[in-house]
Amino acid sequence: MAKKYITDNTETQISGPCKKCLITVNATLAGTIKVCDATTGSTANVATVTNPTVGTQFVYYDFVTGVRIVASGACDITVNTTDSTR
Repeated sequence: MAKKYITDNTETQISGPCKKCLITVNATLAGTIKVCDATTGSTANVATVTNPTVGTQFVYYDFVTGVRIVASGACDITVNTTDSTR
C-alpha cells in the first residue's frame, strides 16, 4: 500500500501496479487531476477530474503499469493505493 499527500502542481508517481487507487479531495481544486496507468508522461489514460469539490472521493481499479497523478494548479489531495499482491 502506498499513500501520498499532494499539495502542488506536479507529476507524482504513487506506486507500481496495484488493484485499487483512492483519491480524496481535501480542499476544493480549481484545476484538474489526471490519473495515469503509467510510470512516465502526463497523458491521462484512466481519468481526468476537473474542478473537484472538497470531500469528493474517486476510486479506480486495476493499474497494470503504475499509478501516476498529474495535478494542475494548487491542490490538496490524498492518494492511497492497494498492492496487486493483496
